[in-house]
Amino acid sequence: MLYLSNFLILILFISCQSGIQKKTEYQLIWSDEFNQEPGSVDASKWFLETKAPNNGSWYNDELQHYTDRIENSYVSEGTLKIIAKKEQYTHSGSTQQYTSARLNSKASFTYGKVMVRAKLPRAQGTWPAIWTLGSNIETVGWPACGEIDIMEQLFEDFEMIQCAVHTPDTHGDNTIVKQVDVSDVSENFHVYGLEWTPDKLKFYVDDIHYFTYQPNNKNLKNWPYINDQYILLNIAMGGNLGGKIDPEFTQDQMEVDYVRVYQKK
Repeated sequence: MLYLSNFLILILFISCQSGIQKKTEYQLIWSDEFNQEPGSVDASKWFLETKAPNNGSWYNDELQHYTDRIENSYVSEGTLKIIAKKEQYTHSGSTQQYTSARLNSKASFTYGKVMVRAKLPRAQGTWPAIWTLGSNIETVGWPACGEIDIMEQLFEDFEMIQCAVHTPDTHGDNTIVKQVDVSDVSENFHVYGLEWTPDKLKFYVDDIHYFTYQPNNKNLKNWPYINDQYILLNIAMGGNLGGKIDPEFTQDQMEVDYVRVYQKK
């Protein structure tokens, strides 16, 4: 009986050690907890992209300009606020009726876990996103650089989010998209996650795995994810994916509690 008890204790010890190893398999390599003094975002961690690439406009027929003003992005009380506003604003030679912010991380990485805890806007026509782009986009272009949409909320459906994979083989009408019901995305914070390994992309909401992208016979057309990617946070307005904007819209926000990147030891 004593022998059996000792054996069970040994099994439990091994099991606990295995669990600890799994939990500590990844280590934090970059993060923003947004705990600094109230004001502008940390310029050492984020670049506020404002130059519209499409002849003075953004793609997808979006109706906003992105700015680097504190009115559109700031930190307070431990969270980042990205604010979409209704206001006439001229930039890059064109005038739009809405402003917002688009933050690009200055850190980039190959493989790892991304976890972003966020609460989404509710107003009709907003299009918030948490995503990544290949750091080689300036040399190879899009979609050859690869894009990973960790979270998008669009189509005027506020009880759903989606992930998407954009590669030379999977973009436009061929984009691979997976939607999942999350009934309170604008009322409560959720953690939107990506696990990126040399073999696959796994997508999560609150640690619940809901989609895997894992092409067979990988090549640069279906798997450009062999180079660094950087993180983007933004709210677009309207366009062919954001939906019709509420005519009574004045402003709304995406609130981000943290952005964390982990890699295996």
